[in-house]
Amino acid sequence: MQLKPEALAGHLAKGLKAFYTVHGDEALLAQEAADAVRAAARQAGFSERHVFTVSGAYFDWAPVLAAAQAMSLFAERQLIEIRIPGGKPGKEGSEALQRYCEAAPQDVLTLVTLPRLDKTQLGSAWFSALDGAGISVRVDPVERRELPTWIARRLAQQGQPVAGGPDGQRALEFFADRVEGNLLAAHQELQKLALLHPPGELSLTQIEEAVLDVARFDVFKLSEAVLSGQAGRVMRMLDGLQAEGEAAVLVHWTLAEDIRALKRARDAMAAGKPLPIALREARVWGPKERLFERVLPALAEPQLLELLHAAQVCDGIVKGLRHPEWPANPWDALNRLALMLMQALRR
Repeated sequence: MQLKPEALAGHLAKGLKAFYTVHGDEALLAQEAADAVRAAARQAGFSERHVFTVSGAYFDWAPVLAAAQAMSLFAERQLIEIRIPGGKPGKEGSEALQRYCEAAPQDVLTLVTLPRLDKTQLGSAWFSALDGAGISVRVDPVERRELPTWIARRLAQQGQPVAGGPDGQRALEFFADRVEGNLLAAHQELQKLALLHPPGELSLTQIEEAVLDVARFDVFKLSEAVLSGQAGRVMRMLDGLQAEGEAAVLVHWTLAEDIRALKRARDAMAAGKPLPIALREARVWGPKERLFERVLPALAEPQLLELLHAAQVCDGIVKGLRHPEWPANPWDALNRLALMLMQALRR
């Protein structure tokens, strides 16, 4: 059975299952989910705890299986944690986990923690055994569009809601801009506000004075912001990526690959292929698929040829060449290319 992180507390209040599997790369939410299971286990009398960290393909699973079968010396119930930071238990581990799920006694509660799993791992026999034996909690990243709502919910939980209406929304957007891509830091900023101000409604001024700029940007999220036409966010992301030491070549590749994909898809449509097939042939899927569906019909061939030429010029600049009509600084050139793409998508 699968649960979202926000539903876990309600589930735990009703009683515990024998197995809990937490998987995902959002460190804060994964930690909170695992902590919630541990706290509920302690309350239910699982006072003895054993932790096993699976490191490498030659991990010895015998102690894990033995711990599940051994009688506790100090408590009636025991909590066994199996941490698999690599996400792949290996062939022996897969078999061991399946045997473990079949044989674990009722006085043992098992918590398995894993990073983000791909489609193959989610469909594996070992994960299916874990999922079938209890509860699995998938921890997905909080996307930028969801971040203001997430912040508002956390502020309300600590008794510090923002004002309603436009002022409150501006405060949440300001907060989100400063912590995007860095949920652990967002949590710290929320705790800071709880220390600085008593319970009650927070103003935009109070948030502006307290919240530091701790955003961390993912170069692959940049293209989504560009395709969405979020000019202010794109400029902040480019500045942040430069400050973090990201390679300009990688940023250029991301933008240029979007331009090439737009051209491929447009050519396929011009040849009479339906939009879904054109996108599949252009290797566009996931969140970008919806963005491409929105912008492609408005793009003309001359615009795409102009963008391809601009991407070629920018490629030379980030590799040390110069162009008389373009900025010499690679990051200034990347700013220009991103703005050109957004302007073309708005026409």
